[in-house]
Amino acid sequence: MLAVLSPAKTLDFAGAPPPFDATRPYFGDDAAFLAGRAATLSKPKLAALMHISAPLAALNMDRFRGFADLPERAALFAFAGDVYRGFDARSLDAEGVRFAQDHVRMLSGLYGLLRPLDAIRAYRLEMGTRWAPGRARDLYAWWGGRIAEALVADAAGAPIVNLASQEYWRAAAPHLPAGTRVIEVEFLERRGGEDRFISFNAKRARGLMARWMCDHMLDEPAALAGFDSDGYTLDRNGSGADHLRFVRG
Repeated sequence: MLAVLSPAKTLDFAGAPPPFDATRPYFGDDAAFLAGRAATLSKPKLAALMHISAPLAALNMDRFRGFADLPERAALFAFAGDVYRGFDARSLDAEGVRFAQDHVRMLSGLYGLLRPLDAIRAYRLEMGTRWAPGRARDLYAWWGGRIAEALVADAAGAPIVNLASQEYWRAAAPHLPAGTRVIEVEFLERRGGEDRFISFNAKRARGLMARWMCDHMLDEPAALAGFDSDGYTLDRNGSGADHLRFVRG
C-alpha cells in the first residue's frame, strides 16, 4: 500500500535535523522554477493570492527570493501541521522511518510529490492557489498528470490509501489510470447521536493512520480495518472494500 498525505502550512526547521540521509525530491527542479517565478510576485499580490496577512506575505516573499539559500530538512520532519502532529515523526524508530519512505507520499503545491526523507526548503504554496507560471490557469493545470504518474509508479500496482484533503487529492485523482485501486478513508466524530466531520480532528487522524501503518508495517489493505488509535473504530455499516469509515466518541 501507498498512503498519501497533504503537506502542512506550519513548518518546523528549528533544532537539530533528524539523523537520516535526505533524498532528493522527484520534482526538485520544478520546485526551484516555481519558487523563482513566485519570487517576482509583490507582497500585496502574495497576500491576495494566498489569503494571508501582510507579515506572512513578506515572510513568503523573502523565502521565494532567497529560496536557493534556505536550509533543507526532510519533509516528514519539516511539516508540522495537524496531520504531522498526529504522525509524530520524531518518535518513530529508524525501521519505521524506512518503512515510511517506501509506503508514504506527500502531495505539495511546490514540490509535486514527496517521499518522507526528501529534502525541502521552507515555503508556502498551496495546491489550490489560483496562480501558475505561463499560460496555466492554476497549479492543477501546471502540474497536469505528472504527480499522478509518479504516484502510480511508486505504488507499482499496490492500492493507494487516500489520506489527503480534497484540495490536494484533486491534483492526482483525475489523472490516475483506469483500474487504479484507491482506498478512501474518512474520520468522523459521534456527537449528540450524529456522526460529524470535524476538520481539525480528521487531519490529525489521517496522520495517526499513516503512523499506525508504519508502526505495524502494514502492506495489506484488509489490515486497515484494525486501526484503533485515539479511540477510532471501524464503522462496518458505513464501510466497504474501498471506503473505510472510522468513528469515535
